[in-house]
Amino acid sequence: MACYIGSDIGTTGTKTVVIDEKGKVLGKSTVEHPLSTPKPGWAEQNPADWWKSAVESIRAAVNQAGVGKDAIKGIGLSGQMHGTVFLDKSNRVLRPAILWCDQRTAVECHWITNKIGKERVIQLTCNPVLTGFSAGKIIWLRNHEPEIYAKVKKVLLPKDYIRFLMTGEFAGEVSDASGTSLFDVTHRKWSDEVLEQIRIPKEWLPEIYESPVPATKLNKKAAEELGLNPGTPVVGGGGDQAAGGVGNGIVKEGLISSTIGTSGVVFASTDSPKLDDLGRVHTFCHAAPDTWHIMGVMLSAGGSFQWFRNVLGTEEIAEANKKGVDPYMILDAKAEKAPVGSEGLIFLPYLTGERTPHADPYAKGVFFGLTLRHKKEYLIRAVMEGVTYGLRDSLEIIRGMGVEVKQIRASGGGGRSKLWRQMQADMFNSPVVTIDKDEGPAFGVALLAAVGTGVYATVADACEATISISSQVEPIPANVETYESFYPVYQKLYCDLKDTFTKASGVVSKWAK
Repeated sequence: MACYIGSDIGTTGTKTVVIDEKGKVLGKSTVEHPLSTPKPGWAEQNPADWWKSAVESIRAAVNQAGVGKDAIKGIGLSGQMHGTVFLDKSNRVLRPAILWCDQRTAVECHWITNKIGKERVIQLTCNPVLTGFSAGKIIWLRNHEPEIYAKVKKVLLPKDYIRFLMTGEFAGEVSDASGTSLFDVTHRKWSDEVLEQIRIPKEWLPEIYESPVPATKLNKKAAEELGLNPGTPVVGGGGDQAAGGVGNGIVKEGLISSTIGTSGVVFASTDSPKLDDLGRVHTFCHAAPDTWHIMGVMLSAGGSFQWFRNVLGTEEIAEANKKGVDPYMILDAKAEKAPVGSEGLIFLPYLTGERTPHADPYAKGVFFGLTLRHKKEYLIRAVMEGVTYGLRDSLEIIRGMGVEVKQIRASGGGGRSKLWRQMQADMFNSPVVTIDKDEGPAFGVALLAAVGTGVYATVADACEATISISSQVEPIPANVETYESFYPVYQKLYCDLKDTFTKASGVVSKWAK
């Protein structure tokens, strides 16, 4: 029996699945790794922690699958996008990786945009230059840590650093490279013009391949650590969102996914690179060759719910521990007791700034409309509704770009909540379905490994053969009407607070220790 590994190096941990040729998940494992926030708005990780969690999760998943190493015919890698790993001439990591949610590079992003031109940079890369993207981080290093910058010889994305440790080769692929602000998304190659304008050497960047291409192979040293055979093909893989798109079967126009993980993503597949003139959503290369995808990204979707659990949910955590269940189940049940719309209590989920539709590193989280009537269950529901309003922002932009919305697939942790799926159906005024696979990016890159080694002719064929619809919820007309009333209030709050967010961030920066 031929089997395939998919490993996703995420923000909070590495998740690995082992599947057979028909897409059946035989084994899976998630191993957590730490995140550091050394200053307000900063987010970093030690790449060595990724490797440790990758080794542990791959070994555990293969062991659970109960298959020998000879059965493993291919490996696919996914990972958090935009994270930046700097290597020296000896391929040693020079400093902690700067992550996708890090907001330190606002000045550098403005400089890049002004240097190239706002309209020109969107023409070249299909996206504005954002603080989470890689280019600003490279310039930040040049401006703030010049002694480290002088030693840089290679710059890699998180999954591509793990690929290097696995194979000894520097390689990347089109979907992850699309999120660097250094990539010509339309022509699927590094942008010479951008690199020349901002003086970043092209030789610092890896060779780029299409996502299913088995461009590298497992080397002997890594094979021994992983308990696999040397020479096992490692395909290009994908950035976590493109890989998740494959894992959700979003590889044809008309299919949309709404994913609530740490971040929140509304994702649509397209046959051509369609652009939003205002740069509010991203247009990236898809992990399926000759396709692209559009996505709106919230930085703190499930992350907002996690924050609430950790800071205000100690009572629910204790109750969950007594019952032996997930604390989110308790929070979910309490939120269900609050009325639709939370009687005007609205939560802005900008805990780490925001990306879509407001590319604003200074935006902050807000509870608006609190009254004496509001109990804890209202706050819980308001957090969930605030995240869903934010997802609707992205969906409305995508609809406005002329993208047909035939079906919305809910996934991620939020997709497992019946209440959250109903909120999405009501707020989007559209049926919302789930599929019989919920392994996300890890499953997607395992499928890419199967495509790259010849099991399936195309990525679309692989998705069609392995993914089925498992549930569907319909919008409730009364709920639709309620959310239609509150949604404009949600939208206006950011506009009213935008300048205040910026001023408040300046005060915080002045007094933060």
